[in-house]
Amino acid sequence: MESPEGKPGVLRSDQRRALLAYQAVGAVPAAGRKDYKIAVNDLGANILRSGLCAALAALQRREGSGEVLLEHLAGAGIPGLRDVAWNVLARRVQEIDAGAYMIATREMLQVAMWLKRAAQATFGDE
Repeated sequence: MESPEGKPGVLRSDQRRALLAYQAVGAVPAAGRKDYKIAVNDLGANILRSGLCAALAALQRREGSGEVLLEHLAGAGIPGLRDVAWNVLARRVQEIDAGAYMIATREMLQVAMWLKRAAQATFGDE
């Protein structure tokens, strides 16, 4: 993959997250964009307010947009949660130790922020 300057190289973490977010959000079907935008706008606040496990459980309860967002989060390459299917992501988070949970929470907040930015930029006022 090329760096933003057009030179071959490794992307920084935020560049990787931004690329992932814009690709993921761009693939959301037009019919589900409104619900997805609501879910992604709530995600960061839910993680901060209730914790990562509770926020993921809330996404599991959402129909449609919750599953799509869980797929995007599962594919984000979060340390300790790589190669986890979206439907077992919440269970896997419950199984990791406290240190890994703290790292996963921090990384998930970063991914949530980029997904929110991408949704705002891509969907606009839809």
